[in-house]
Amino acid sequence: MDGTGELFSKFIAALPETFEAVVAGYPTERYLSYSELENFVRAACPTSEPFMLIAESFSTPLALKYAAANPANLEGVVLCAGFAASPVRGWRRFIALLLAPVMFHVTIPNVAVRRWLVGADASLSLVRAVRTAVASVKPDVLAARLRAALACDVRGAVGQVGVPILYIWAEQDRLVNALCVEELRQLKPEMAVASLEGPHLLLQQQPQKAAAAVVGFIGSVRRT
Repeated sequence: MDGTGELFSKFIAALPETFEAVVAGYPTERYLSYSELENFVRAACPTSEPFMLIAESFSTPLALKYAAANPANLEGVVLCAGFAASPVRGWRRFIALLLAPVMFHVTIPNVAVRRWLVGADASLSLVRAVRTAVASVKPDVLAARLRAALACDVRGAVGQVGVPILYIWAEQDRLVNALCVEELRQLKPEMAVASLEGPHLLLQQQPQKAAAAVVGFIGSVRRT
């Protein structure tokens, strides 16, 4: 949700050297809606050569909405720890909305980063990297992005995506549960799912395994 792209370095490094990875970074000083952020995605995507769209967590509704327009040369979409509608429902969503204005104005303790984002066995360097990335974004921007994620609903766009979709599910995800995966499966029965052991920030905690899943998906798409 920080949108800086700073946390993808290990995942990108795990991809084959023949792959070119471009990160669509988001502004850190001002909030932009999902619709406004779509311009950043569009600008980062090539217009004259095939490409894959990979999105994690907060960015997955944006990726689905953009892919539903079936842009030229898009070959497939990878969703990691993703959702088409609010990943938090019922009273938990109500509590999260109440806490959103204040929760990012305090320093996130290491124990919270490990529990909710990177797992208990995460290295201290990864924990520090996450805290640094989060701290680089204005608290009000993070709070607004959280509210946007809790209010999002792009379920109507899922069926309009004309390219294959891979969902990478983090089995120990404490933020996005299996119901989000099943919801997407119902909307897109042909969607492929790769289950990997790990926490919410799977691309950061398990970069090699996530990269292998992406490479395998790309290979299967290009063989068809």
